[in-house]
Amino acid sequence: MYDAIILAGGENSEHLSKFSSQSYEAMIEIAGKPMVTFVADALAASPQVERIFIMGPIPQLKKCDFPKDTILLEGGRTLVETIQLGMKALGHNNKVLVVTADIPLLTPEAIADFFRQCATEEADLYYPIVSKEINNKYYPGSKRTYVRFKDGTYTGGNIFLVNPAIVPQCLVVAEKLIDNRKNPFKLCCLLGWGFVLQFLLGTLSLIKVRERVETLLGITGAVVQSRYPELGIDVDKPSDLELVRTTFSFRI
Repeated sequence: MYDAIILAGGENSEHLSKFSSQSYEAMIEIAGKPMVTFVADALAASPQVERIFIMGPIPQLKKCDFPKDTILLEGGRTLVETIQLGMKALGHNNKVLVVTADIPLLTPEAIADFFRQCATEEADLYYPIVSKEINNKYYPGSKRTYVRFKDGTYTGGNIFLVNPAIVPQCLVVAEKLIDNRKNPFKLCCLLGWGFVLQFLLGTLSLIKVRERVETLLGITGAVVQSRYPELGIDVDKPSDLELVRTTFSFRI
C-alpha cells in the first residue's frame, strides 16, 4: 500500500477568479463541493492507498468534508517546498503517490490502473501520459497541452509515484520542469537544444526524453501510458472548469 499527498496550496488563478471567489484553487466548488474533496474521495476509495495527507491552507481545508483519518498539513511557500514538507511528514522512504488537487474527475479505477502499470518495472519516479486520441474520445471538449512525439501525441498527467529518497537531489531541476510543464518548447530547452530541434521536427521519442530526464535528475524514471484521461484533466482555466462542472451535472 502507498501513502498519498495531495497538493492543495495553489492560489486561484486570475482567469478562474472570475468564476469563483475562492482564494485557493482546491476550494473551487464543483457540484456543491470543494474540488479537492473529489480527489481525496477517489484516493480513499482506492484499496492501494493507506494514509492521505493534504498540503495546503489549514483554515480553509478544515471546512471540507474529507474521508476519515485524512491528515491536514500546512503547505510551504512554493510547490517544491510543499513537496519537501510532505515527504518529511511521511516518516518513511517508501514510494508515495503525489497528486494535485485540481483533477476532480480522478477515479479509483484510474488510480488502480496507474499502480498496476507502475508495478511492472522498478523506478524512482513514475509519470503518466494520455494519448490525444483517448483524451478526445472520452472528453472531446477538453483543451489540453499536447506534445507531439515520434511515438504519438500525448498530454501529461497530474499524479506521480515518487521515491522520497530522490527528492533532495532533484529539487532545483524539478522546480524548473514543474514551472514549465505547460510549455513544451521551454521543457525541450531545459533538456537541451538537440531536443528543441527534434521537438520542432516531430522526431523526439519518449524513450529519449526519459533517458535525458534520468540523466539530469540522477534517477530512474518510468513513463506510464494511461487509458484514463481523468489523470490529466486539471482545472486551470475557465474551459476546464466548465467541462468538469458539466461532466458532474450528467453524473448526478
